[in-house]
Amino acid sequence: MSPEQLFSLANAIAALSWLLLALLPRQRWVTGVVSGRAVPALFAVLYIGLIVSTFGRVDGGFSTLAGVAALFTNQWLLLAGWVHYLAFDLLVGTWEVQDAQARRIPHALVVPCLFVTFMFGPAGWLLYLALRAAFGVRRAPTIATV
Repeated sequence: MSPEQLFSLANAIAALSWLLLALLPRQRWVTGVVSGRAVPALFAVLYIGLIVSTFGRVDGGFSTLAGVAALFTNQWLLLAGWVHYLAFDLLVGTWEVQDAQARRIPHALVVPCLFVTFMFGPAGWLLYLALRAAFGVRRAPTIATV
């Protein structure tokens, strides 16, 4: 499979996961399995495979911006970087949904945060934190245990 084909496949899987997160946030199999574990784990395995298969065979490194740019001239490592973003952004989006549910923040208000997180990562997380702050500390009531 080419890097372009894997890129398209990973994007499709990510988009489906985000759609499920936006449309079915209260389904435990969505947040607990699909977006919270299975898809990020799939992306992690893909990421590891991409890194292991190319590591040490390309120029560049992480100590300078030029070094990182050199790494990303390799399509396989560029794909690895993209998969890294897809995995972590999805985990952040899943956390946003779960945290909003615990705080009883209406999901309709969280959906724009999810979209921004999907498209712009940290900006969406920051938007969610602003939404969360606007709602203050609202936790779901807990049942006292004896």
